[in-house]
Amino acid sequence: MSAMALLDAARNMLVHAMDLKAGESLLVVSDGTRDHICRSLWQAGKEIGAEAMIIEMVPRDKNGAEPPVAVAVAMAAADVVVCPTLRSLTHTQARRRASECGARVATMPGVTEDMFEHGPMTADFDKVAQLTECVAKRLTAARDVRIEKDGAVFTCSLAGRRGIASTGVYLNPGEAGNAPSGEAFIAPMEGSAQGELVVDGSLAGLGLVKSPLRLVVRDGLLVTAEGDGADKWLEMLGDTPAARNVAELGIGTNDKARLTGVILEDEKALGTVHVAFGSNATFGGTVSAGVHLDVVMLAPTLYLDGEMIMQEGKLLV
Repeated sequence: MSAMALLDAARNMLVHAMDLKAGESLLVVSDGTRDHICRSLWQAGKEIGAEAMIIEMVPRDKNGAEPPVAVAVAMAAADVVVCPTLRSLTHTQARRRASECGARVATMPGVTEDMFEHGPMTADFDKVAQLTECVAKRLTAARDVRIEKDGAVFTCSLAGRRGIASTGVYLNPGEAGNAPSGEAFIAPMEGSAQGELVVDGSLAGLGLVKSPLRLVVRDGLLVTAEGDGADKWLEMLGDTPAARNVAELGIGTNDKARLTGVILEDEKALGTVHVAFGSNATFGGTVSAGVHLDVVMLAPTLYLDGEMIMQEGKLLV
């Protein structure tokens, strides 16, 4: 992707997805792994007339790990925050605090230039947002969920929890989520999840799976994971009860997202469902684990309160 094309894509994102205006402050949080993207966002922000800044930290060890205090303070003081980093800052207290202070925050863990040129950043933002809002409302209204795939059955309670629409468009103070995006997600009730998951898409931190993994969950906690890459992924996750917590259920809603091995894009792909383990305190749950790792399933069947809303990957809403 040429420097000019990347700059144009960065400008398009800041204007249409973040509503960045002249005179506002833009903070680009870098970890040194995506310099071209970070510099393009900074340059685009400067051309828009914003007070554009880049702050660079050492890459975090895992998704959900907190940034340094100085970075967290800077995030909370900015009008718009964009985080093109290797590891995810989405489910961190720093991101949560920035949102509480009114910042519009887009986290972009693992983002690539290819996503700007060919993938989910090329989707119709309005179309994705409408579908995402619709699915999020269905999650909010539901009491329980059931996922079926290749003979495995997984259930959990959603009672009292609110579905969240990550549309990729953050125009109002305090709004936050991934960019690119397109997912509706929710924090299941802690302790309620039971059953098995067949994971044939990707694993956060490891990428595409070569052969399906089988995960077993009891009383809201992951107890075993078997299959290619399972041991390495479990080592990344950790073995504390907080890390093994079933933290999230998500449904992809972006028709331009592909399965690439980068979880930022994989979990947004239309026709997929993802479950995450670890922290969920930043979106309605009660667990802070210092880690948040997703697993993506292709074409499952999903029921809300007994009503099928996805049949082998086809959304019925």
